[in-house]
Amino acid sequence: MTKIDSPARRRFVLVPVIGALVAIIVGAVLYETARPAGKAASDCPADSARLAAKLAPLAKDDLAALAVASEPRRAEQFAFEREDGGKLTLADFRGRAVLLNLWATWCVPCRAEMPALDRLQAAKGDQGFEVVAVNVDTARLERRAAFLDSVGVKALARYADPSGDAFETLRRDGKALGLPVTLIIDKDGCEIGAVEGGIKWDSAEAQALVGALKGG
Repeated sequence: MTKIDSPARRRFVLVPVIGALVAIIVGAVLYETARPAGKAASDCPADSARLAAKLAPLAKDDLAALAVASEPRRAEQFAFEREDGGKLTLADFRGRAVLLNLWATWCVPCRAEMPALDRLQAAKGDQGFEVVAVNVDTARLERRAAFLDSVGVKALARYADPSGDAFETLRRDGKALGLPVTLIIDKDGCEIGAVEGGIKWDSAEAQALVGALKGG
């Protein structure tokens, strides 16, 4: 059969091809502008992603349970109290790296972890880093001070959230099934890592991680 190669035939072939390409491009644009919120592009600076990549190799041995974010996100905001009753949110710590820990007096692993957190704060706490340990007891609040005194806590500020909203916020976000739970947050307020359960925060690995976090 003789093939017909004419301008009309070429136009007949090219029109559907061009149409398909336009459809692909339009679809890609619509996906970027209307994709689910859970897949939204990170609003954290590039420095946060670089810091996460730097910390990832340190999540081993005593820090093996730490999950480092491949794509850091802004940390969830919730209110908690200073010992004098003044209100704070994580936004008040912007410019300072934070190890945020939620704990309760009835939490058995918290009793072992709290002295290690206190030692970490004593060793590394300064204008560039703070261990923010927030008590989330909602009843018998007088137990908080006695608990911290009994385990020898001296360096940690005594933060609390008697409303329970802090834990509920992290639970809804899938980060807290129980206590303790800890988030690693950089100076830009972006969540770099998270871990559930007790950790030896005074270990050499933890000291190295905080050193890298502050250096970032």
